[in-house]
Amino acid sequence: MTAPTTVTDSCETELLTRVLSALLREDVVGLRSRSTHERRPDGDWLRLPVADGDALLLPVAEDGYQSAYAARLPLLLRESDGAELSSYDTVLAALRALAEPEDRDGFDAFAEECRQTLETMRLHAATRAEVVEGLSTPGTGLAASLAYDTLAARLDHPVYPTARGRSGLDEKQLRAYAPEFHPRFALRWVAVPREAVTVEGTLPDLWPTDGHGTHVMLPVHPLTVDALPPGTALTDQPHLDVVPTLSMRTVATVADPSLHLKLPLATATLGLRNKRTIKPGTLADGAAGQRLVEAVIDREPRFKDLILHADETTYAHAGHELLAVLCRRYPAGLDDAVVVPMAALLAQAPDGRLVLDDLADRFYGGDPLALLDAALTLLFDWQTTLFGHGIALESHQQNISLVLRPDGLRLLFKDNDGPRINSERLDAVLPGPWGFDDARIFGTDDGPVADVFTTITVHLCAGAYAFGLPRYRRDLLDLVRRRLTEAIDRLGGDAAHVLRARVLEAAGLPVKAMVSAGTLLSKERSGAADINKHYTTGPNYLLPSGGSV
Repeated sequence: MTAPTTVTDSCETELLTRVLSALLREDVVGLRSRSTHERRPDGDWLRLPVADGDALLLPVAEDGYQSAYAARLPLLLRESDGAELSSYDTVLAALRALAEPEDRDGFDAFAEECRQTLETMRLHAATRAEVVEGLSTPGTGLAASLAYDTLAARLDHPVYPTARGRSGLDEKQLRAYAPEFHPRFALRWVAVPREAVTVEGTLPDLWPTDGHGTHVMLPVHPLTVDALPPGTALTDQPHLDVVPTLSMRTVATVADPSLHLKLPLATATLGLRNKRTIKPGTLADGAAGQRLVEAVIDREPRFKDLILHADETTYAHAGHELLAVLCRRYPAGLDDAVVVPMAALLAQAPDGRLVLDDLADRFYGGDPLALLDAALTLLFDWQTTLFGHGIALESHQQNISLVLRPDGLRLLFKDNDGPRINSERLDAVLPGPWGFDDARIFGTDDGPVADVFTTITVHLCAGAYAFGLPRYRRDLLDLVRRRLTEAIDRLGGDAAHVLRARVLEAAGLPVKAMVSAGTLLSKERSGAADINKHYTTGPNYLLPSGGSV
């Protein structure tokens, strides 16, 4: 499909600006640390020396969110001849030449990510009227909430610049299976000998059977069929209609919208090494995480009716990362509520306004700040309480939904398989064992827990809105500071002291280095034990003088 030239130019410029900003933030090939700052008539520039006395020139503007500067037009220039490097190919080729030889394959892989992302962005631009305007204003209940997933899927990730790319998928596959097209399709199934399958919990009533009781049926996403291990007994007929959620590998069943199935995908998103398969151990970790947060709520009953969690204790696997399923069951009583993932708030609603503005009109008297205030107040209270127990959840915008009714707001959480836990704090109040499989989850100090709290709860679930809404930036930065300070003060004790020092008063804050760890560098080169928890440092916009306002 060929998009209009204006759309093509706009998409490529937008992508390249995000890519250069991310590479600057992560100091790839020394863009930040090796460059000298120059003030020119049109603004700030960074000059990065290269071979033979030449240099690359990067025009920048003040940012303040997760980096002091962000890239701006005219993007990257070569000093010797003034040539503009205005495509991802030319930019990444110039930076690749500065990389260590063992890292250059990563630049090639990232160039492919950019190519796929640019095609997807152009497709999104060309199909907005076709898809989004046909959604109408989503109604109540979990089935209606899937429209918000469609809107969110057409929005860029707050940090990762090529998040809209889908590794290895063509336009036909995107239209058939990606959430941004709101498709409906049937799952495939494999029959696995019962003795080879681990089942925890009771599989849903709508689950197919083999008719003999000798095999367990496991669902397979249609995109995974060709990657199944040899000898897998794939059934002939598809069964069970589903609709993809924002996660894409997680699908909602049409027959029962409160049941979502998380399935392995033989692809990667948010980085070459960020595979969308399901390691069996992560299923046990999700169930353990759920039990843990439920135990915290039992100790802190004020959250009982305000913090909701999907049940993730039912799952099955055959010991293979492509033969696994999580049966996620959402709580009852949501039919009369509007359920919206936080990731959709800054997306464009069918009428052209932001989803945030539409929800504010419906529930907060037309005041978006009042809606965000209610969400942040509850979010910070809950997450600081968890920190006091030694816990930080990987609960980013995709894993938290707002549950909105006329009587107030609640938060709905899912996906608790990747927390960081200070075992010394946790054991003092809720001694285990808790049944986690991943040894990286536990440590004996607050550092990794505070890093997840900062990069997830603060950056992605608070700062992203302050910097994503320029018209409210000053007010929202002040709101985030005040509500987080109040939550930390309410927490009290040594845990509060740690959060003040590491978050509220720190000179800089940890920032995810997702491109470096996910694609550009091998784990040996980056040193990342977990590619989703590998950091660089950015400015602290929570300081009274911090951020770009």
